[in-house]
Amino acid sequence: MKTGHAAAVLLSAALVAAAALPAGSQAAFGEGPPEPSGSQQFTINGAGASFPFPLIDLWRVEYGKLHDNVNLNYQSIGSGGGIKQHIEKTVAFAASDKPMSGSEAGQAPGTLHIPEAIGGVVVAYNIPEIPGSGLKLTGEAIAGMFLGEITEWDDPAIASLNPDLDMPSRSISTVQRSDGSGTTFVFTDYLAGVSPAFDAAVGKGKSVPWPAGRGAAGNEGVAGVIKTTPYSVGYVELAYAFKSGIAYAHVRNADGTAFVEPTLESLSAASDGLAAGGLPPAEGDWSGVTMVSAPGPGSYPISSFTYLLLYEDLGKVAKSAEEAAATVHLLNWMITDGQEFSPSLLYVPLPGSVAAIGQAGLQRATYGGEAVWPPGEPEIEIPGWVKSTAGWWAAGDITDAEFAAAIQYLISQGILRV
Repeated sequence: MKTGHAAAVLLSAALVAAAALPAGSQAAFGEGPPEPSGSQQFTINGAGASFPFPLIDLWRVEYGKLHDNVNLNYQSIGSGGGIKQHIEKTVAFAASDKPMSGSEAGQAPGTLHIPEAIGGVVVAYNIPEIPGSGLKLTGEAIAGMFLGEITEWDDPAIASLNPDLDMPSRSISTVQRSDGSGTTFVFTDYLAGVSPAFDAAVGKGKSVPWPAGRGAAGNEGVAGVIKTTPYSVGYVELAYAFKSGIAYAHVRNADGTAFVEPTLESLSAASDGLAAGGLPPAEGDWSGVTMVSAPGPGSYPISSFTYLLLYEDLGKVAKSAEEAAATVHLLNWMITDGQEFSPSLLYVPLPGSVAAIGQAGLQRATYGGEAVWPPGEPEIEIPGWVKSTAGWWAAGDITDAEFAAAIQYLISQGILRV
């Protein structure tokens, strides 16, 4: 029979392993970042992607209810504009659906990538004869439309996918972003991967050489043009299609087995592989991270993270240590408690492991050489049944096999990692 001391040693080792696990809760990072100073007024300026703007604007309202002395001023100018302002150090943080490239990161050393939400880019259309969503499209058909090779809605490449619909013999009018756009990057990243012809002629990026079509600024601009232009097709973030009341396609999955509707469930399915591991730390290189064409029968193939971009050295953009602390507190709230507001706008809440990456990144932030969020001792709550099981084992009331089974259960549930 094992001694009580041996039981305590084994249990302690298990709890240390548990504490090392990523977690989306404040407990993994002590008491959380310092609260904004109540004696001052703060305006936190941000700019960038229109993709997450509906969610960021809701966060502005909800966070303001908790801290009415902190005003979030976010300008929805596109990912390209946000990265530019981040490089120029004119905003406290930027937002982008496209991770910074190597050359961009070289102009902004010390940048943290903080995932803030998961969303989807939908292929939205305005076909008067088909007012509802659910038109079936493959990546190849979408690429053909935006290359100008498929020009009529009743083209066999579309009609054959939708035998139950009477496709009209009308010309297709494509609509795309006119500004540097992370949404464009996600969309073209997908199309370049499924269509060699698109990759060769257009490629992928925030701005690309579209061979035809009409441009509009922002997700809201593209959605507006589609809504008012019969027989048009374009790409927007799901929340904008929903808000505008425009129809959107079901796109064939990467497995080639089904046409998948963009929903919270299918966007979440697309993120499962990345959330399970393989993501870099916030201070690492995110340029190769992509969620498009994720495997799985229920994965929507045009899904993406959207990111907050923040300097580790907040002295580059903040006027004071207090403003830096208010910025870190706001951003930490966005990726933790603020996630509860994501589903109402059709964004997927961050998995705990992904939020933990962001929190670890925020803990790297400094002002004047001092940590903005000083590290604290992790708060570990030991379930009562774990304590009881260890006690019974130490007292000889249960066998080694029974105690080992309890430990194996914790490992299988991801509570402990050995």
